[in-house]
Amino acid sequence: MPHLALYTFGVLKAPLADPAPLTQEFYDMGEAVYQMIGQHPGYLARAEAADGERGVLFGADWGAWGEFVVPTWYGKGRTAETTALAATLSLWTGLRPAFDAVYTGLHRAALNTRHDWFERTGHPSHVSWWVSDGATPTWQDGVSRLEHLHDHGSAPHAFTFTHSFAPDGKYLKGGC
Repeated sequence: MPHLALYTFGVLKAPLADPAPLTQEFYDMGEAVYQMIGQHPGYLARAEAADGERGVLFGADWGAWGEFVVPTWYGKGRTAETTALAATLSLWTGLRPAFDAVYTGLHRAALNTRHDWFERTGHPSHVSWWVSDGATPTWQDGVSRLEHLHDHGSAPHAFTFTHSFAPDGKYLKGGC
């Protein structure tokens, strides 16, 4: 049975290493959100760096998730001191469990304050697609599909929760 891959990407207003209260608030809340998401029904896995430290994304060992890459339009730093982004890559049993995890609980509360932390870029902040059972999506897959979504809109190849598709490619009227 196929699984849902979900990639999220946002450009932070300040680098993760910035000691400012707003950046600290995002980071602290992020840790709690990760813990809750990891316990959500339908959650399978997320990309985690084997040797990652706070703010170290580029050059970290991501194992089967591949090399960490970002969309071409990201123009901020790439070092631990200058990285100003938040990205996730996860696997889910289906569309509804992923949607429920994103739009309920602590993550929903975080979404309500996202404009305090993230720049408005004019680019989509997430993309989903179906992968074969046993397949691990890569960071490059996520970036390619996010850019495809931006350039072409939702399609079976790259879609949003609002304009989503079933594993067989059929459009799901009304979203998930």
